[in-house]
Amino acid sequence: MAIEALAIAGEVSKKSLADIAYERIRDRLLFLDIKPGELLNDDHLAKELGVGRTPVREALKRLELDRLVVTYPRRGTFATGVEVTDLAFISEIRTQLEPLAAARAARVATEAVKEELRAIMRDVEAWDAGTASVVETLRLDARVHQGIYAAAANPHLEDILIRYDNLATRIWCMVLDRLPDLSRHVHEHLGLLRAIADGEEEKAADLARTHVTDFEHAVRQALFSA
Repeated sequence: MAIEALAIAGEVSKKSLADIAYERIRDRLLFLDIKPGELLNDDHLAKELGVGRTPVREALKRLELDRLVVTYPRRGTFATGVEVTDLAFISEIRTQLEPLAAARAARVATEAVKEELRAIMRDVEAWDAGTASVVETLRLDARVHQGIYAAAANPHLEDILIRYDNLATRIWCMVLDRLPDLSRHVHEHLGLLRAIADGEEEKAADLARTHVTDFEHAVRQALFSA
């Protein structure tokens, strides 16, 4: 707890305590450190994070908008469940919006933004399935997607896609140890990032769509083979 509180103290100058609490609790929910259906106690979370109850409560309100937690009167706040049917609903939305974001990014990204995407490409190229931890893998995947969403330069589209990518990440975490070719999933980001950096709208859209549908297919196989 002391280390986490110290880390938070170093972030306060840049972010509000509520922002920091939101990000820390969100990551625990995404990586299933907080299990689906688990009760979230704001007192315990505040102590663990080294912040007051007010920032935690503000964070939980934001997480409810993200559909990562749900609050019931007189019962408390719980991590939302993860259902197989969620995968189809989430994929239906992402199949439409991920190609839109990728094509828009290829069209409007500035040279500075494209260089940021190339930096992400280099990190993907350096990623090693044999040595990378689960958290490192998930953070890299999130960095790729969020880099593309930001490059699309549409804050409303970015907000929606981050929320649905987060929900997809929770499902991914449920089957991560059962996915046979995680390396291919991570490295196929390279073609997508390259297409955006090269300004190839149609190719970027096609690769984004394929990435989402391949993800859904892989997760379904893992779920139903369990």
